[in-house]
Amino acid sequence: MAASIIETCHVACSANRTPNVVSWGRGGTIAFGTCNSVALYDPQERRVVALLNGHKGRVNAVQWVHNNHNASERHVVSGGSDNQIILWEAQHGKFVQSVECKGHTGPVSAVDAIYTEDSKVLVASSSSDSTVRLWLCSDNKQAECLHNVSFGSGFMMDVSLALLPGTRVPILACGGDDSRVHLYVQESGLLQKAMSLQGHEDWVRGVKWAFTGSELLLASCSQDSLIRVWRLCAKSATDTSAEDDHTVIKMKEDVFEVKDRGMVLVFAVSLETVLAGHENWVYGVNWQPPVYKGGELQQPLTLVSASMDKTMIIWAPEEGSGVWVEQVRVGEVGGNTLGFYGCQMSPDGSMILAHAFHGALHLWCKHQDKEGEWKPGVVISGHFNAVQDLSWDPEGQFILSVGSDQTSRLFTTWRMQDSKQATWHEISRPQIHGYDLQCLAMVGRFQFVSGADEKVLRVFQAPRNFVENFANISGISKEKLLQSSGSASLPEGASTPALGLSNKAVFQGDLVPKAAKEEEQFSSISDQYQESYFHPLSLTEPPPEDDLLQNTLWPEVQKLYGHGFEMFCLASDSTRTLVASACK
Repeated sequence: MAASIIETCHVACSANRTPNVVSWGRGGTIAFGTCNSVALYDPQERRVVALLNGHKGRVNAVQWVHNNHNASERHVVSGGSDNQIILWEAQHGKFVQSVECKGHTGPVSAVDAIYTEDSKVLVASSSSDSTVRLWLCSDNKQAECLHNVSFGSGFMMDVSLALLPGTRVPILACGGDDSRVHLYVQESGLLQKAMSLQGHEDWVRGVKWAFTGSELLLASCSQDSLIRVWRLCAKSATDTSAEDDHTVIKMKEDVFEVKDRGMVLVFAVSLETVLAGHENWVYGVNWQPPVYKGGELQQPLTLVSASMDKTMIIWAPEEGSGVWVEQVRVGEVGGNTLGFYGCQMSPDGSMILAHAFHGALHLWCKHQDKEGEWKPGVVISGHFNAVQDLSWDPEGQFILSVGSDQTSRLFTTWRMQDSKQATWHEISRPQIHGYDLQCLAMVGRFQFVSGADEKVLRVFQAPRNFVENFANISGISKEKLLQSSGSASLPEGASTPALGLSNKAVFQGDLVPKAAKEEEQFSSISDQYQESYFHPLSLTEPPPEDDLLQNTLWPEVQKLYGHGFEMFCLASDSTRTLVASACK
């Protein structure tokens, strides 16, 4: 008898709570750090295609190593809380651990990498040991630390590498907590400081280079809510002598010299524009990847930024004037969340992705027909802390899980109209609690009991809105499901009161909008403030994070008292009529 092969059909995970942890490759694959692994996610197939395990601590930074001809990447680099950097290489279609860079004495917070002319990988890394290191990874699986720059008691939040235009000299940009952007060029292996760019008034959170043919553009974003774009271009000797003409008003240029192959080259850096539009710290900034036009690679002048004000903005220069303006703004509303930690743009510029404080990925896709409109897309989700317990429903059609992130989540399969393969997705978040959840047991087709770090067990029952949406997504007949859940008295949905922990049922009558006259005179203070935040959903595909946070809760139907300490484990019998529980 042949051994049966078990295959992974779904990995439910979320991005780590760090700014530089997501990177979108030119081949279309998204790499992100989840716990101690790097997940490779295919947004077209909507599933994790590989997990790269090698770090012994949380992965804090992930970056694809882009090549010149815009093909799928062969290398991805990651840095973690285990103080090391790992370079992963594609071999026969799978990524394997190629080189380890050890030397930092603190967790690695940012990494970037480029190819040198002899196709070695040059890696820059920043760490909480207040240093930035430059590494050279060669084909013989060896990593050499070329240089180590110490910033005393300061920290560098982000690093970005590029090659100076027309040369093979790498230039490194570092943004840090001294509100400056530091530029270093590599000369004879070592990093030489070229200059510091001043202007930001708070910590610089992100820096990114873009190569536009003859010059480099550097975007930097900061906690002062502003984004600055700097232009770096080569100067000839005649240009520099004309500098002394004081009659012309123009932007101040900072000049530095670089020696390359026996020649001295002069480069100038000037401020291109300042972009104001965000209302809170800007954590991430990224350029649209280059695209092929007329047989050659061109860098579109499009910038995407993500901020703690829960929005992402796409910026681009206006065609006539060349003034940089806000083109599109997308974001999330509702829910007890903080803002976005970072942003990425797909290779063709048709999708943008952000990751949030609670690990959730947010995807927006450009509308095919309506110009300038973007709509939320279906993307992977999962617990952002330890998963403590899970249970299948009695019919085996969905899985419920609970975790230390204080949520319970319900996953089921969904098949797109034209797709052969069904993928797993989170379609409901029945309980969002104030305590870490520890255990759960199903006690019926659409009923479960959960226990957290408290003395009470809570019983939840699915509302009508969930049953209808579950029927739409899974393709099971609605009538059959409503029969099995006793549909007569089912509430529409649930919502949590502002200061409560219990999900209150919302009935059909609660959703009817009040007449205009009634609204004018409030009979009591409580009428002014709407208690229910629930809006019924009609889903044909898995919902985005905003809806999961407040429109997919299940009402709590009962509490079970008796224990004197925190809940530990739960079980139900096969007939689903009895529940046994144990506490600490």
